[in-house]
Amino acid sequence: MKTSEMTGAALNWAVGKAEGLDGWLAPVNYCGKWEHGGPIIQRENIGLWSEGYDWEAKISVDFGKWLVEWDESPLVAAMRCYVASKLGDNIEIPEELNQGEEK
Repeated sequence: MKTSEMTGAALNWAVGKAEGLDGWLAPVNYCGKWEHGGPIIQRENIGLWSEGYDWEAKISVDFGKWLVEWDESPLVAAMRCYVASKLGDNIEIPEELNQGEEK
């Protein structure tokens, strides 16, 4: 699944995986609760700002190289950015999570 299209349970699973966990630590909601996703944003120095109705998240992955993601939710944009920086642009996720996603 493309990191840029992840939402909900798939994105939460991928964040857990990027954190070095097995990905199945429900009810951690990194992309829906600031108390879960906020510490990652701060620790990883992810920049957030609004671009009209969307939010842009930006993370430095190398000197002069940035990853950028967008979403209506700042947490979703930031968590996509984090996952892409740790796991890449395409991630294999468990089939049961892929079935539950609209995208």
